Amino acid sequence: MPRIALYTLVVCVLSLAAAVVSFVQGSWLGVVWVLLAGLSSNMTWYYVKRARAAGQDGPVTS
Repeated sequence: MPRIALYTLVVCVLSLAAAVVSFVQGSWLGVVWVLLAGLSSNMTWYYVKRARAAGQDGPVTS
């Protein structure tokens, strides 16, 4: 996984945590955090797929 994909994944997880905290505290600011999580999630998938298409990453095995 490319480094930038890892960074965007971390941003996604942190923004989801911030959204949960905001909603628990009763703040509607959590909506912004949810939108940021969606954006960073899409960026993560984009960079992962781009790296796989370029052959930088092998297939995922489970």
